[in-house]
Amino acid sequence: METRVTEIAEGVHQLTTHVAEMSFSFNQYLVTGEEPLLFHTGPRQMFPLVSDAVSRVVPAEQLRWVSFGHVEADECGSMNEWLGLAPQSTVVQSMTGCMVSVGDLADRPPRPLADGEVLDAGSHRFRWIDTPHVPHAWEAGLLYDETTRTLFCGDLFTRQGAYDASSTDDLMGPAIAAEDFYSASSLAPASGATLRRLAELDIATLALMHGPAYTGDCKAALLDLAADYDRRIAV
Repeated sequence: METRVTEIAEGVHQLTTHVAEMSFSFNQYLVTGEEPLLFHTGPRQMFPLVSDAVSRVVPAEQLRWVSFGHVEADECGSMNEWLGLAPQSTVVQSMTGCMVSVGDLADRPPRPLADGEVLDAGSHRFRWIDTPHVPHAWEAGLLYDETTRTLFCGDLFTRQGAYDASSTDDLMGPAIAAEDFYSASSLAPASGATLRRLAELDIATLALMHGPAYTGDCKAALLDLAADYDRRIAV
């Protein structure tokens, strides 16, 4: 395996590793600047690949912030490896996540962020958005880079297989097929409303964890995904 590195917005680098045996790919996002931030750590077994990819962009030990949407191996499996490699780094996650899991799992105390709270990293301003149970887990949330108008949207719009780094093609077809296959999303009465709240953001790029960075009509895509959630909940 190897990890592809692509700049998908100014200072935002997508790190993509395709696992052929699974027909599935994993993205992390490195945001460079005064205080570099990594969103998604990747699983522990991918740490050598991902850390090497980061080092192609900036010295990995200069990483300042490590963040992720929810507690799951591909989201935060190598969290402590990153804390060990980058001595100034701090984990950033939701208040709920820090309370129920991350405060115990992380080797250093994390920085909890409240819903709507902004982390000022100098070159970029990151707004935390609570999305409990969307796509899954109580502590779930997403990070919105106000500077580049990029929403790091985790497992939303997951697709199978390999893909280009960025795309304006339809997101919903592959996302529906993946959800039919995996049944991975938590479906609760508020799920559609949570997605419609995200659609109100001024988004230029949807930075998917398992799919291309999408630069089409992001609002319409989120509203379409909300409608699909509503349909599944009704069934």
